[in-house]
Amino acid sequence: MPNNITLTQFIIEQQREMPGASGTFSLLLNDIVTACKQISHRVNRGALIGVLGNADSENIQGEVQKKLDIITNDIMVDALSWNGLLAGMASEEVDDLISIPEQYPKGKYLALFDPLDGSSNIDVNLTVGTIFSILRCREGVDPEIEDFLRKGSEQVCAGFVLYGPSTIMVLTTGHGVNGFTLDQDIGEFILTHPNMRIPEETSEFAINMSNQRFWELPVQRYIEECISGKDGPRGKNFNMRWIASLVAEVYRILTRGGIFMYPYDTRNPERPGKLRLMYEANPMAFIIEQAGGLCSTGRERILDLKPEGIHQRVPLVLGSKEEVEKIISYHQQNN
Repeated sequence: MPNNITLTQFIIEQQREMPGASGTFSLLLNDIVTACKQISHRVNRGALIGVLGNADSENIQGEVQKKLDIITNDIMVDALSWNGLLAGMASEEVDDLISIPEQYPKGKYLALFDPLDGSSNIDVNLTVGTIFSILRCREGVDPEIEDFLRKGSEQVCAGFVLYGPSTIMVLTTGHGVNGFTLDQDIGEFILTHPNMRIPEETSEFAINMSNQRFWELPVQRYIEECISGKDGPRGKNFNMRWIASLVAEVYRILTRGGIFMYPYDTRNPERPGKLRLMYEANPMAFIIEQAGGLCSTGRERILDLKPEGIHQRVPLVLGSKEEVEKIISYHQQNN
C-alpha cells in the first residue's frame, strides 16, 4: 500500500504536472471532500441522530425523498456555495439550477451531484454514496441550463464516495482512476487503491430481474445466455449481483470486474431509462472508461450523448469491456 499519501497531497502533486494550473481546482476538490466527510458522519450515525425515514416531499422525478436526501443535499450546497470557485450547481434533488448567493464571488467551474445515491437502502443499513461531476464554465457569466448541458466527455473531474464498512472516494481527473479510504482517526482520505483497472473478462452481472419482461430483445438474449451458464452458448457459469445502489455496483466492478445494466425498457417511451445522465451516467462513464471499461446505452457511448435536459434519464450498461461490447453487438444485430 502507498505510504499514507493523502488525497490533498495526491491532487497537489498531479496539479504540479499540469502547466499553468492555478490551484483553484484543488481547493474545489477539498471542499467536496469536506462535504463528503460530513455526509459520512451523518450516514454513520443514522438512527442515533434521527435522520432515517422518509421526508414529506418528492423530488422532480416524483420519487419520495428520504430525510437524508435533503440533509445531504444541503451539506453539498453549503460546502460549495461560498468558496468563489463555482459559477453554479445542479443537484438530482433540486428542480432548478442552484445559483451562487449574491454575496459570494463566482468561479469558473460547475458542479453536478447526486448527494445520496441509493438512498432507498439507507433505512436497511445497506451501502449508499455520493456522486459528483465537475465541468468548466465560461468565466464572468451567470450560467444557464445550456452551460450545464454538455457531453460527458467534457467533464474535468468525476468521482463518487461509498459509505460502506469503510468510506471510500473514487476519483478521476482524466488521468486514470484512484481510490482513497477515509482514515477516521485522522480525518483524511488516504490513497489505498492506486491506478484502478477493470478486468476485461468477468462472470458476474448485475441487473434488476423483476423488469425482465420490459427489456428489448438484445438484453433478453444476453441475460438468457448468462443464466444458461456452462450449458449455454457462453460455456461458463455466471453469478448475479444486485444491490440497488449504483455506487456499490460500480465499486464492485472496479475492484473485481463485472457488468451492470439498467437498460432501456418499454414501459414508458417518454422515460426510457432509470438513471440520470448528468448526475449518475456521465460521472460513472468517465470513471469506468478511465479504468479500462466501457459505458453505453446499448446503442451509443454515454460520454458522446448531448444532454437534452438537466434531469434526463438514459439506459445504462457499464463494466468490463468484453461484456459491454457483446451487448452493443447484440443491439447492432437487432437493428
